[in-house]
Amino acid sequence: MAADAFLTWLRREGRIVIVGASLAGLRAAETLRDEGFEGSLTMIGDEPYEPYDRPPLLMEAEPEVWRDAFAVNVEAPLRLIQLAWRAWMREHGGAVVNICTEGTHGVGPQVGAYGTSKAALLHLTRQLAGELAPGVRVNAVSPGLVRTEMARFVWERDEERIARSLPLARIGEPEDVARAVLWLVSDEADWVTGTDLLVDGGTRVRAAGRAGSGVPTDAVRDVLARTNPRSST
Repeated sequence: MAADAFLTWLRREGRIVIVGASLAGLRAAETLRDEGFEGSLTMIGDEPYEPYDRPPLLMEAEPEVWRDAFAVNVEAPLRLIQLAWRAWMREHGGAVVNICTEGTHGVGPQVGAYGTSKAALLHLTRQLAGELAPGVRVNAVSPGLVRTEMARFVWERDEERIARSLPLARIGEPEDVARAVLWLVSDEADWVTGTDLLVDGGTRVRAAGRAGSGVPTDAVRDVLARTNPRSST
């Protein structure tokens, strides 16, 4: 949908739809805000940043690779939260959940810009948790390897081996992440803010239980090191 048509639809429907990782959608929502538009506010996700379709080393990355990662993973979430704060949460309160990644506490091949930008998003989460309390809670969910299209080239090639390397013996499903998000925005978590909820099947503790198993403790990183995502099918 073209930008003008999108704005027309939003005005007609009497609501603002903020498209999470789409800077074009974000600009459309900002235009409505600047016009003094009144309506309900819905936040959804779209246009995910593809971390693996990049040069394997940061020294080979063009400047736009770095800019794209931070635009989608840091700037867009901050601006979305600003819009929600000004339109609703400043007066009514609320809860924010940012999607980070288990990889923010480590490094790996092909994810330099992505991992660095997600680490910045985690810091942003904690900063905003302090700034917006007590009315707004801000948390993060950090998934491990999840069965998504973006990560298909990793899990599809060696799923059984990767699953055996994890303490809970399977890769994640989108529903695992969704349940964590739902809990964090619910009243059940009304004394939780500034935290990062790991949903990773035990990825960070796997080294303790894999000695002598013959399975690498980091099978995912092993697959990434041997894989060119551009050639995956």
